[in-house]
Amino acid sequence: MRKHLPTAAIVLLSIAACNNAPKPADQSADSLVNKENITGNDSLPAPYATKSVTRYSNVMGWHEGKTPVAPAGLTVSALATDLKNPRWIYVLPNGDILVAESSTRSDVGKKVKDVVSGRAGSGNFGNSADRITLLRDTDRDGKPEVRSIFLKDLNQPFGMLLLDKTFYVANTDGIMQFPYTNGDTVITAKGKKILELPAGGYNNHWTRNIISNAAGNKIYVSVGSASNNAEHGMEVEHRRAAILEINPDGSGEKLYANGLRNPVGMDWAPGTKTLWTAVNERDDLGDELVPDYLTSVKEGGFYGWPYSYWGKNPDPRMEDKQQPNLVDRAIAPDLSLGAHTASLGLAFYKGKALPEKYRNGAFIGQHGSWNRSTLAGYKVVFVPFKNGQPAGRPEDFLTGFIADEEQSEVYGRPVGIAVAADGALLVADDAGNTIWRVR
Repeated sequence: MRKHLPTAAIVLLSIAACNNAPKPADQSADSLVNKENITGNDSLPAPYATKSVTRYSNVMGWHEGKTPVAPAGLTVSALATDLKNPRWIYVLPNGDILVAESSTRSDVGKKVKDVVSGRAGSGNFGNSADRITLLRDTDRDGKPEVRSIFLKDLNQPFGMLLLDKTFYVANTDGIMQFPYTNGDTVITAKGKKILELPAGGYNNHWTRNIISNAAGNKIYVSVGSASNNAEHGMEVEHRRAAILEINPDGSGEKLYANGLRNPVGMDWAPGTKTLWTAVNERDDLGDELVPDYLTSVKEGGFYGWPYSYWGKNPDPRMEDKQQPNLVDRAIAPDLSLGAHTASLGLAFYKGKALPEKYRNGAFIGQHGSWNRSTLAGYKVVFVPFKNGQPAGRPEDFLTGFIADEEQSEVYGRPVGIAVAADGALLVADDAGNTIWRVR
């Protein structure tokens, strides 16, 4: 039986919007009501209002015939099983589905800096598969006719991207590019590293995600912090807790946004030029602090970490290291996803296979964390959008991952989200070693 960390309960905070919350672009009555009722956290509890609790969960795996649960009228099936920690999904233009199989390594804490050692953090310990698997389901029946190792011998791969005939992989230590021809089921060419990145992380923020703009002339790279609240100093946080922008050849790096403790999922809101990200926030301040969040990303924006949270709320652990000038310009995020939920996956739904209500909304994979007294989360939630802004609170979409809350037993843990060529929603369950398909 493998040990895994539990998710935090999703506490959807129905509070008035923070004074410093971003104003919606659309000033219609509906838009204002949405903003005022679903985004803010004026009533966040004080730090340490509840005890900081460590509670682990046990992943049991899925019994035969058992699947997660989707809303009525939708079906859930396993697209692929017997994978090794399928963490992230990317769908190629020809419909091929790529799955990054990778996991936390037990020596990850030692990779941050020589002075940081003695703790590996939390996650799926063991040998990372370090590969990308291709699934080809030509007739779209949910049963791939082809399954091959697309790329191997990688270094904790996560984000994937295709631009023209170049395939990009975000390893934990840098961005690689490989030649690609439409229809390839295997890449054997030696890759080229175009960007070095700080590897691993004391808190296991080893994942590096990538996404391009619509023109394909810029790539955005998400890099999580090396720590919880900069307890090892800011010198190990260089180019971390941030989204970087580069050219497709790796040149022209600039800091697009920072103060984002662990931004993982990224996607563009349909019909807009606005980048959104799901952010895994800090721990050890109590059950309800700090909420993970979904936010639009402003170029040049600072989102608080490690000096403040949810805008201008100072982190008490930074009192002797505080930077008032940064706190003063910290941007409050758009939508709370609940404290300690480890909200990682993000995909806006641009397909047509699901009911109309899901069109253009955001699906978020909540992997689960360890720092809450009650076991909750372990689900995929849906956030409706209108006029490019959240139009309601997160609602449960794919549940049933918790087997026995009292015994802290779960079947699996959802992470990456993607939309298949036929419009089905794909969910990577890295602890259950399964890719789920929802139609």
